[in-house]
Amino acid sequence: MTLYVVRHAIAEDRDAERWPDDGKRPLTPDGEERFRRAAEGLRRIVPTVDVVLSSPYVRAWWTAEILHAEAGWPAPRACEALRAERPPADALAEIRKQEDGRSVAVVGHEPQLSGLVSLVLTGDADAVSLDLKKGGVVRIDGATLCWAATPKLLRALR
Repeated sequence: MTLYVVRHAIAEDRDAERWPDDGKRPLTPDGEERFRRAAEGLRRIVPTVDVVLSSPYVRAWWTAEILHAEAGWPAPRACEALRAERPPADALAEIRKQEDGRSVAVVGHEPQLSGLVSLVLTGDADAVSLDLKKGGVVRIDGATLCWAATPKLLRALR
């Protein structure tokens, strides 16, 4: 299986008055625009995937919707295991259930996603330290890290 790990784009700062439920915190207008351009670049190197799973949090969900609109990837499926507070092992269990996909993309949050990458590569969620930028993407084939792309690099590919 090929796994694409996508961190949500730049979101508004935490603000309990504006978003008492942090799951409703949206992308910034600039974050949305930058990720649209990054998704266009991503489309050049990854024309499609079989399945897109996304955290139901607004900022991750909208990032996944942008991948659908700009990269032509499938519409996202909500995945509770990708909620920000869940452990990486929960996300990996859901990924492994995706029998219909040889390539799966997940859209979520840090530090869960770095832990997920570490877990897939080493079997230990804490073994690998990764700085996954907002809007960044990692590709893993089986248990091999193929590449990691910053959003700046993806925008340059457009």
